[in-house]
Amino acid sequence: MKVYFHLNIEGFSNCYVVVNEKTKEAIIIDPGKVTSNLISQLEENHLKLVAILVTHNHGSHVHGLKTLRKIYNPKIFGADWEVAQNDTQVLSGDGKIRLAKMVVHYMSVPGHTSDSMVYRIGNMLFTGDVLSASAYGDTNSSYSEYILRSNIETKIFSQTEGTVLMPGHGPPTTLEALKDLLDKKF
Repeated sequence: MKVYFHLNIEGFSNCYVVVNEKTKEAIIIDPGKVTSNLISQLEENHLKLVAILVTHNHGSHVHGLKTLRKIYNPKIFGADWEVAQNDTQVLSGDGKIRLAKMVVHYMSVPGHTSDSMVYRIGNMLFTGDVLSASAYGDTNSSYSEYILRSNIETKIFSQTEGTVLMPGHGPPTTLEALKDLLDKKF
């Protein structure tokens, strides 16, 4: 498995392309903006885009969906039907699916938004806006903050040592580094 990073300058959000090198299949996570670099990467490497995973329905994470759907025919997964209406395979709760011959675990982690999902592929967690390299995600109420922190404690901080966090904004980090930082801050 290889992971490639693409930055959406307009929203300063991260988009990831996860590639199964054996099958030449790809998954895109949070296509905030489709750039010529992203399309070139898929086309020049003869990658088949099989799925798009959406961590939450905010523009800086989904604006590129429309373009990708015009060019390719990927399955679209997220917790909000409005992402792509009838083309969205709505996920709820926690579970796993098989995409690009890889196991993708998904976890509902509401708080930043009600539809926030975190995806685990191998030892990487794609956290969207649930966590960044230095903080918990933003919330709009103290109750949402409580729900978010509770879910992070039970679902994310319980992951195995060596887990790499790939956030929706900012640089990647490790679970251990983030736990240490948050312990010192709060």
